[in-house]
Amino acid sequence: MRFDSDQARQRFAAARVARLATSGLGGPPLVVPVTFAVTLARFEAVDHSGGAAIVTVVDHRPKRTRTGLRRLRDILANPAVSLLADHYDDDWSRLWWARADGLARIVLAGEQEHTMAVEALAARYPQYQSLPPTGPAIIVSHLRWSGWAAIPTVGGAEPTGDAGRDGDEG
Repeated sequence: MRFDSDQARQRFAAARVARLATSGLGGPPLVVPVTFAVTLARFEAVDHSGGAAIVTVVDHRPKRTRTGLRRLRDILANPAVSLLADHYDDDWSRLWWARADGLARIVLAGEQEHTMAVEALAARYPQYQSLPPTGPAIIVSHLRWSGWAAIPTVGGAEPTGDAGRDGDEG
């Protein structure tokens, strides 16, 4: 069953991890797992319809570089991105996915929006309270939500996991 925008946003927001898909000009797509927060905070580039934004920040976990990451280069070349959260279960009646398509931009440490993004992540992930991320923030706005579940949930029950599922119905 397809989700409406609100259902997709709720499922996505409840997930613990998402996959960020980017693509530079003429390059192959890149998909990386990200921690994130869905926020209604007033970010400068959020569409004027009062829409949500998704924020993620490059953190301290091991990477070859923190500022030269391909996802950041891709966003500079092509700001159109997708983020996918999903749940896999061997009981296929419990499968679901939720996707947000939007426009991304990069905000550097020291800017107010970077601070807001870090605060949103720290409120969601206790690991960031003792060691807040300091790398560039990615703010995704102008969101279009879509999603799917094998069967409808009863009473708006929230998802129970986030393992991989390949979805092409949205």
